[in-house]
Amino acid sequence: MSAPISNVRPDPDQVLADIADYVLNHDIQSDLAYETARNCLIDTLGCGLEALEYPACRKLLGPIVPGTVVPQGAKVPGTQFQLDPVQAAFSIGAMIRWLDFNDTWLAAEWGHPSDNLGGILAVADWLSRTAVAAGKPPLTMRAVLAGMIKAHEIQGCIALENSFNKVGLDHVVLVKVASTAVVAQMLGLDRDEVINAVSLAWVDGQSLRTYRHAPNTGSRKSWAAGDATSRAVRLALIARSGEMGYPSVLSAKTWGFYDVLFKGQPFKFQRPYGSYVMENVLFKISYPAEFHAQTAVECAMQLHEQLRLLGRKVEDISRIVIRTHEACIRIIDKQGPLNNPADRDHCIQYMVAVPLLYGRLTAADYEDGVARDPRIDALRAKIVCVEDPAYTRDYHDPAKRSIANALTVEFEDGARLDEVVCEYPIGHLRRRAEGIPLLEAKFRTNLARVFPDRQQRRILDTSLDQARLEAMPVNEYVDLYVI
Repeated sequence: MSAPISNVRPDPDQVLADIADYVLNHDIQSDLAYETARNCLIDTLGCGLEALEYPACRKLLGPIVPGTVVPQGAKVPGTQFQLDPVQAAFSIGAMIRWLDFNDTWLAAEWGHPSDNLGGILAVADWLSRTAVAAGKPPLTMRAVLAGMIKAHEIQGCIALENSFNKVGLDHVVLVKVASTAVVAQMLGLDRDEVINAVSLAWVDGQSLRTYRHAPNTGSRKSWAAGDATSRAVRLALIARSGEMGYPSVLSAKTWGFYDVLFKGQPFKFQRPYGSYVMENVLFKISYPAEFHAQTAVECAMQLHEQLRLLGRKVEDISRIVIRTHEACIRIIDKQGPLNNPADRDHCIQYMVAVPLLYGRLTAADYEDGVARDPRIDALRAKIVCVEDPAYTRDYHDPAKRSIANALTVEFEDGARLDEVVCEYPIGHLRRRAEGIPLLEAKFRTNLARVFPDRQQRRILDTSLDQARLEAMPVNEYVDLYVI
């Protein structure tokens, strides 16, 4: 007979302990990380404001019971909602993720670390309003930026060497874990309680990637991160109440995360937690497109201009070859019918065809009105992707982290244009100096969608000044965004 399983409660898995020690004890010293976090903050909030123009997003926002207002609750930027922190985290998280236009992290796993802002900002705002009501000092925005840096780091460092997509899980599991850890620290949990909270995040059944891939691609991918960061707030509050955790949630034989959901493989780590991820995060500046296609869209924009100057029409094209990296092919190389905007913004052929035809790619170009243009599908059918192993290697190289695409256009008469190559998108660290002015312009455009001139100026005066932003109470900063 086999020996019975020991009922001695084990020490926490090292992964849990490392996360807890990092959020509780690590002091962020990097000025670059804080500056990048400020840029990330304004870009992320701007993306949320743009999403408010879409009824499919707005219908998901607000309280569960219509009309509910929570005294000292967290406010949702760009709206009149004041909610409990769990529901506020969902609303903020859904807004900022809706258009696939916020920041990106690409590694063995992909994701959008600014998704964590939903939980971080909601909890910071709620804590600050509660403190002010009790005659105590509120949190400052520096605490929000520090929380963003740490959430980016947890999500991004786990993603470097561990592919959740390859086992069918969605990357929002890392949003849930990172948000839980940071929110737990903000709530004042001690080390054991933080470990309990993070274990609760891992023990949850995790989201499948079903909603990101054909034939089921759908709008849940736009609110999945809001759901994850909201769930993180709930779990941190549960842990604060004294609820127990599960110390070997990852490593337990048969029942743990590794055996159940990760093919029995423990996580691997490339580097300790610091501020690397925030410093190297990728901004989506020019196009609301899945990030593996950003450079392809940039190439297509150049080719649109070449076609115009040459007097060529897209109808003259016989074939377009996209030389690309493996991750791009696995995620967004898609043929056949596209059923909705979520389907279209995960199809590289669509994201190349639109700028070739129109010389633009905006969020509105994924809607049915544009998609009905028969020239788009006709051009999509002529586009093929081929992997370049060198591009795949450079994609994973921590010294490069390229997201390269190269496009070659061939014509019916046998002529062809010189290949157009773009290795690094404008939001990459290597193009940061070029990108930040455009990122700020994107923020200004998004503010103008919602607020009058005077309110825009108040937001900009604070948001573009590092020292002023960091010193501002969280509740006062969020109030700038209230309509």
